[in-house]
Amino acid sequence: MSQDFQEPNQQQDPQVQQPPGHPVEQGDATGGIIPYKNGPALMAYYLGIFSLIPCFGLVLAIPAFVLGIMGLKKRNQNPAVKGTCHAWIGIIMGGLFTLIWGGTLVFVIIAQLAN
Repeated sequence: MSQDFQEPNQQQDPQVQQPPGHPVEQGDATGGIIPYKNGPALMAYYLGIFSLIPCFGLVLAIPAFVLGIMGLKKRNQNPAVKGTCHAWIGIIMGGLFTLIWGGTLVFVIIAQLAN
């Protein structure tokens, strides 16, 4: 066999230089599912999900909305940072549950004042 033959699945030589302007993307153990490089988007996602909890929802929904916007800005500034979906979930859940729990709180206060 000749030394020039390479298996198709064999990894490339790590000494090979990439042309400038082409960043080398490294994989992670999560497969890109968890945007650990975009903290605001990740926190927005978790706070948005936990804003479903009654009594704590309003306190968690407002930061979820704000952090979701921050996560989108971070993603737009650096496309290598993932987290667009997590940020949007935080924005949607945060906005929705801010309205729901905020409206519920207003109705409870009005009902108490009416009595």
